[in-house]
Amino acid sequence: MTDTLLNRFDCGPDRVTSLLADTLHGADDGELFLEHVETESLVFDNGKLKSGSFDTRQGFGLRSVAGDAAGYAHSGDMTHAALSRASDAVRAVTGGHSGNHADAPQKTNKQLYAAANPLIQPSFEEKARLLEEIDTYARALDPAVRQVSVSLSASWQIVEILRADGQLAKDIRPLVRLNVSVVVGKGDRQESGSHGIGGRHGFEQIVDEVTWKAGVSEALRQAMVNLEAVPAPAGTFDVVLGAGWPGVMLHEAVGHGLEGDFNRKGTSAFAGLLGEQVAAKGVTVVDDGTISERRGSLTIDDEGTPTQCTTLIEDGKLVGYMQDRQNARLMGMRDTGNGRRQSYAHIPMPRMTNTYMLGGDHHPQEILESVRNGIYAVSFGGGQVDITSGKYVFGCTEAYRLENGKIGAPVKGAMMIGNGPADMKRVRMLGNDMALDTGIGMCGKQGQGVPVGVGQPTTRIDGITIGGTEA
Repeated sequence: MTDTLLNRFDCGPDRVTSLLADTLHGADDGELFLEHVETESLVFDNGKLKSGSFDTRQGFGLRSVAGDAAGYAHSGDMTHAALSRASDAVRAVTGGHSGNHADAPQKTNKQLYAAANPLIQPSFEEKARLLEEIDTYARALDPAVRQVSVSLSASWQIVEILRADGQLAKDIRPLVRLNVSVVVGKGDRQESGSHGIGGRHGFEQIVDEVTWKAGVSEALRQAMVNLEAVPAPAGTFDVVLGAGWPGVMLHEAVGHGLEGDFNRKGTSAFAGLLGEQVAAKGVTVVDDGTISERRGSLTIDDEGTPTQCTTLIEDGKLVGYMQDRQNARLMGMRDTGNGRRQSYAHIPMPRMTNTYMLGGDHHPQEILESVRNGIYAVSFGGGQVDITSGKYVFGCTEAYRLENGKIGAPVKGAMMIGNGPADMKRVRMLGNDMALDTGIGMCGKQGQGVPVGVGQPTTRIDGITIGGTEA
């Protein structure tokens, strides 16, 4: 146990384990979550290295679960005194409670990513030179380029989960991302485009010249398209969603509604609908935390449970929810390895990993040609979703008119407005080009942010309301 975070306590691992066992006596569940994380971020903007941040932090979170209640305390002070104070605080929920303590998760030997620290290589100087090189390359691509912003970020996280029986689970998680944003102009008009690349691996996969040049070209292409965009029409249209990143709408408008806590409390639009048809036939949605090196993947979740591929909707029928340990137990269901937290300062809850819709049989061109009057939405920006009702609003960052089966002019200001559960029943065609996003997703829930992945094939959905800017 010499290489564990437990040894950073001033009292030694045996006393920590003993105190944890005493704290969780009578509880239904609980754990000691330990974290050490190093982060780095560099931003090159306006022709110079604008900022660089570096941070190292560590701490613990102690949780005791009794029924549907949970006590949680955390500290960045890895001492017996701090742990004792946390123990006193979380025991409040187990006073007079006599639970049947849940078994620890079964261990696994799988490892979905390498443990190497991406903050070490390349060096700071090499990263700074790369950002400058990317900036110079982007500005030279087209005289319309007026501004370039490039960022590199990385984190290296070590987590350990200690349970009352002394079982210790450990994971070492790398995460990197490169993002390029380009502003182009023509006269008084300016538009932007961006592209990001990332995953749970080292920088070598994204600082490769072919890779980052392709990313710059994609950001510039999107910006130039937006420079020619006309005001978006308003009304009801048949919509074709592009493959990959547009799956963020599925994530928000449907995925959150399939998390266990919302369904246990009856606040999801999908609550009580297990076994019922909630989407068009042919629609299958999964959450898969086991894809190698993907941004949303985890070898184990933040409760120590191995992640898995969970089918949520199968051929249009609701067949499962994403669960952490507490909500799974209370609902009489199986834990799916979706217990996640932002850091040691946060309590775990059911969260998505990589959530996507499986592909169908249609060629993407066939889907586009099937639409007489519609919108082709290739990329999305921000949006808002109400989990209880399923209502959503999403802004398109790249979209086109579809007229008589042909892609027409790009449109600016298109907003998709609808209801996730209702729109899932309006899916008419699924492409054979299912793709995941490029590794840039972040998900917020109850003040906690975690990295995620999204994806889908080219998808036709009929009768979507579009809010536009056309006069």
